[in-house]
Amino acid sequence: MNRRNFFAGIAGLSLPLIGRAQSYPNRPIRYIVPVAAGGGNDMIARVVTERWGRLLGQTFVVENQSGGGGVIAAQTTMRATPDGYTLMQGYVATHGTNPATRKVPYDPIKDFTPIGMIGATPNVLIVNSQVPVSNMKDFIDYARKNSGKLSYGTAGQGSLTHMTMELFKQETGLNLLHIPYRGIAPAFNDLLGNQTQTMFPGLAAAQQYIQSGKVRALAVTGPRRSSLLKEVPTMEELGFKGFDAMQWYGSVGPAGMSADIVERLNETQVATLKLPEMREKLAIEAVEPMPMTATQFGQFIKNETSRWTALAKARNIQLEE
Repeated sequence: MNRRNFFAGIAGLSLPLIGRAQSYPNRPIRYIVPVAAGGGNDMIARVVTERWGRLLGQTFVVENQSGGGGVIAAQTTMRATPDGYTLMQGYVATHGTNPATRKVPYDPIKDFTPIGMIGATPNVLIVNSQVPVSNMKDFIDYARKNSGKLSYGTAGQGSLTHMTMELFKQETGLNLLHIPYRGIAPAFNDLLGNQTQTMFPGLAAAQQYIQSGKVRALAVTGPRRSSLLKEVPTMEELGFKGFDAMQWYGSVGPAGMSADIVERLNETQVATLKLPEMREKLAIEAVEPMPMTATQFGQFIKNETSRWTALAKARNIQLEE
């Protein structure tokens, strides 16, 4: 091959790659968050997309679409053109517990393209400080001696707080009365007032009450101890194998997105999560960064959907809309 043909061949190979890299994104990216503005889910979206946008060289426009437990946002996303300009912050409710416990007008796997995991916060088993236990063994013994007399609050039927406690009940055989509330705040009010005795909320919501001594933490979910509760053992350490129920967040797009665009989005999202300041920013919501490839995140969603669907069937949890 002569010199001219050699360099022409190199140019021919590199131009499509350069073209793809430069052509996307060439306008702002719509990022749908399936909750109202102001909460932890929304904060995570804004912190991540601000820095993610810098690496992509484009702005993310965060759009809050609350309603229907994430159904409205999910439908908007699945119906969007799969060109990489409409993404959504999927989380454990939209792509885990909701499809498992009720009929939703979307398939959490077939109707979406996984982009990447952002991170997760553990759930923490807590008891009111007046409950005379200091560890898991004591609590299980106490609950068995008072079978049917202890109650637990949740953020509502089918919520992660509900499903995690149902998983715990399935593992232990404990008889605890479920008191569903409309949100985690009223559930905490009654726990603090000893109207209920225990709960399995996310660490972000529970942390202030643990620190104040109003509730006692017995165990956390997840693969390792939380850096915010280093003295509290994991469920795994206590013998509950695979008990890693967590409040997680990730990014998805509509089904059918180009592999090149997914790869670019995933690589820049992973790079964003590895920025030194991101761990500190996400720690405000007790979220630990958990970067994954798009393929790994897709498998994670499948596992979550399967796990919660199996539990819902086993515990006869099927909600009517």
